[in-house]
Amino acid sequence: MMMCSKCSQMLADMRILAIDPGYDRLGIAIIEGNPSRPSLIMSDCVLPEKGAREKRLATVATSVSAAIKKYAPDALAIESLFFSTNKKTALGVAEARGAILAIAGIASLPVIECTPQQVKIAVTGHGRASKSDIENMVPRLVTLPKRKRLDDELDAIAIGIAALASGLSRP
Repeated sequence: MMMCSKCSQMLADMRILAIDPGYDRLGIAIIEGNPSRPSLIMSDCVLPEKGAREKRLATVATSVSAAIKKYAPDALAIESLFFSTNKKTALGVAEARGAILAIAGIASLPVIECTPQQVKIAVTGHGRASKSDIENMVPRLVTLPKRKRLDDELDAIAIGIAALASGLSRP
C-alpha cells in the first residue's frame, strides 16, 4: 500500500522533550515515536532545592538544557499555564515556564503548547478526565519501568503523548 508523502511525514517518528512546568517540581520526559506508537525514552521529576528563587529557576533551566543536550529532541512540549487560585504557585510556574521557553529558544526548538484539556483528550479520550484517569492510562499507552513516580513525571509523559498526537511533523 502506497502512502502519500504528506501522510508519511505526519507519521514520521519524532522525539519530544515534554515538560510539566513547576517551581517546586518539574516533570520531564522524552517521548519518541508517533501518535500510534509512543515510547518512553526517559522520565524524571526534578526537585529544585528550597531557597532562593534564582537558584531554583537555574535548576529548572539546567535540567532542561541537559535533557536537550543529551537526547537531541525535535521539539519541546509544555503544558499551557493554568491559572489557579493560588497566586504564589501560579507566579512560580510562570517563572519556570519562562526559563524553559528561553532555553527552547536558545536551542532553536519548536515549542508545542498543550492545554490540560488537550492532554486529557489525547491520553484518555475525554476532555474532563480526572488526574487519576490520566495516571491510570499513561502505563497503558507507554511501557513504564517499574518504580514509583510523582504525578508531575506522569503529567510530563502525558504531555509528550499529547504533543505526538498534535500532528506536528518533523521538518
